[in-house]
Amino acid sequence: MSESQRNRHIALAIEEWFDRYGTDFPWRHTRDPYQVWIAAVMLQQTQISAVTPYFDRFVRAFPSVKTLADAPLEQVLKQWEGLGYYSRARNLHRAAQIVVNDYHGILPSSFDQLFALPGVGNYTAATIASVAFREPVPVLDSVTTRLNLRLDRSPLTVGSPRTYRSLFRRVTLRIKHASVPGSFNLGAMELGSRICQAKSPRCPSCPLQEYCKAYASGRPERIPRKRPKPAIPHYHIAAGLIWRNGRLLITRRPTNKMLGGLWEFPGGKQENGETLQECLAREIREELGVTIVVGEPFRSVKHAYSHFRITLHTFHCRLPGGEPRNIGVDQWAWASPDELHQYPFPRADRKIIEELLRAGIHQSV
Repeated sequence: MSESQRNRHIALAIEEWFDRYGTDFPWRHTRDPYQVWIAAVMLQQTQISAVTPYFDRFVRAFPSVKTLADAPLEQVLKQWEGLGYYSRARNLHRAAQIVVNDYHGILPSSFDQLFALPGVGNYTAATIASVAFREPVPVLDSVTTRLNLRLDRSPLTVGSPRTYRSLFRRVTLRIKHASVPGSFNLGAMELGSRICQAKSPRCPSCPLQEYCKAYASGRPERIPRKRPKPAIPHYHIAAGLIWRNGRLLITRRPTNKMLGGLWEFPGGKQENGETLQECLAREIREELGVTIVVGEPFRSVKHAYSHFRITLHTFHCRLPGGEPRNIGVDQWAWASPDELHQYPFPRADRKIIEELLRAGIHQSV
């Protein structure tokens, strides 16, 4: 069998499998470029099972590019709250404004134009271009990369630019044989996640078994080669539940920082040699220009981000006098515990809010 024939058989097998066994998700009922875009961005670094309720809620709140572009960023972040990787939401908002201003509200149709939008990388541009506009450009995420490296029994290492360039050329030759490029890409992604799994590939259930060189080798799980993962750092964060007249002081993070645009209980990372209480008092002075009295601890919660983990320690505090200033924050506000649901918060802070409400605490203790 020639390589061209093999590529054609692989493309047809992926499409046929997807048509028969593909999972039903709401964004697969449409080729509307806007909804395809929203789903593709949400699916970046997020499990597909977690996305469905967020997708439904988001497109109800912002049913078009223009409604998204016109919405305040804080409203967009509130709809995104809990999904994580908030730069995705900020980039969506910026990109929607560009589409409205530069493309008359119509999402561009080519891979290259899509790639130029904020927050749209190779994966997202290829997904939109292939699913919404039938452009034969391959999606290469972690699972399709693994699938195609195994098909070719490739010695290339995951994550390198060389691997991406090589796979892009190879898989482009395959997708050109697909009758529906979007089905090829969606099918490859689902095959990679459900069948061609990293540690225990389910080869007997795979429609590509007869074309897979890694399967023929007898040890498909050895491919691809992986880089050793670095140790994940852990940080202790001190945050203040700063009370005044039954209300809590909250601050909004600068938009150019991680979790930008979200509100939080003010505080920061503990440095070597200082207690959590000392850390909290220092951070409040540096960020808000006021001196607080740190009181009793409240709750500590753990949370994991992509490249580090934290333990968030909270303390009841008093602000004896003075008004906060926007030194290291975008904005500050006083809010009662019952009003906190109106603001977008990171997940760790949201856990603290839930604990406050559960405990029925409405003033400093």
